Amino acid sequence: MRAQPEGIRVAVVGVGHWGSRHLRVLRSATGVSAVVGVDERFSGADSQQAGVGVAAYASLEEALPHVDAVVIATPPASHPGLGLTAIAAGKHVLVEKPLATTTDAARALVEAADAAGVVLMPGHTFEHNAAVRKLRDLVRDCQLGRVFYLDCARLNLGLYQSDVNVILDLAAHDISIANFVLGSRPATVEVWGSRYVHPEHEDVAYLRLDYADLGVRANIHVSWLYPTKVRRITAVGSKRMATYDDLADAERIRVFDRSAIPPDEGDGPLSHIAYHLGDVVSPFVPFAEPLAVQDQHFIDCIGNGSPPAVDGSNGLAVVQALECAQISLREQRPVALAEVARGSPAARGAALAGARHG
Repeated sequence: MRAQPEGIRVAVVGVGHWGSRHLRVLRSATGVSAVVGVDERFSGADSQQAGVGVAAYASLEEALPHVDAVVIATPPASHPGLGLTAIAAGKHVLVEKPLATTTDAARALVEAADAAGVVLMPGHTFEHNAAVRKLRDLVRDCQLGRVFYLDCARLNLGLYQSDVNVILDLAAHDISIANFVLGSRPATVEVWGSRYVHPEHEDVAYLRLDYADLGVRANIHVSWLYPTKVRRITAVGSKRMATYDDLADAERIRVFDRSAIPPDEGDGPLSHIAYHLGDVVSPFVPFAEPLAVQDQHFIDCIGNGSPPAVDGSNGLAVVQALECAQISLREQRPVALAEVARGSPAARGAALAGARHG
């Protein structure tokens, strides 16, 4: 389904902290003719009273006749219902992370979009980040040697959420980055988590993702209970190591020419391990706002009919890992993605029906 030649009309559902950013970048995107805001707070308000500078609607159903595409930036539990409503109306959909909170609901979205022939994109903003793409290139071009592991930290004091735990709130970013950088998906997920302050939801968690096909593990630490803000990923290889620091004003990527060299076979005890200490290089990474890059790609895919680089299957893979994490947290064991990937037709039907009535 292609857009009308005069341009694409987009609705942003959920005009909060993140939704307002979508409004801003979409109003400047090439190929967009109109942007509207959708939020239940706009009931009975005109666009000026709503304070968002665009036409405002109180519900998605009110907005659907006036748009070609929908961006969903509401709490995660509402994503499937809103997404399926938009897809059923023939609209293209971008859903903020995570695509859904269960594998069956995410799969229902993917299958519905495929059947309707519309674009479905998950809001995996970091996969459109030039620094993350540079880290991916370093890994895939073997500039680090054989990758041993990834270490990810996404920490801060808050913001505590009322509807999901810290894993669903924050870990989706790092799972999508790890999948993207490694070009694979984990076979198993294992989690340790604690509730220190929040009475119902874990506020600190550690995840271990095993990419068995590559022999690589990704360790992810997420926390709402940490003294400073940290957004860092480290890739450790046999020849070099690299860090991506999203909070750095400059040098967001640093490559360390450092490694540990094991002794030759039969060449003495492990105390004879040698260390290589070389230069630290920060390659130039041009900056472009990742959200603007992502949303423009969404519009371009609608306009020219091309599949998105980050599609519904990517979103589904992240949701599968998140669901494994939730099971692991509850049952205290490693959980294979195959356990949730199978899904039964009955479960998918139930997820679809529940999402439609959500």
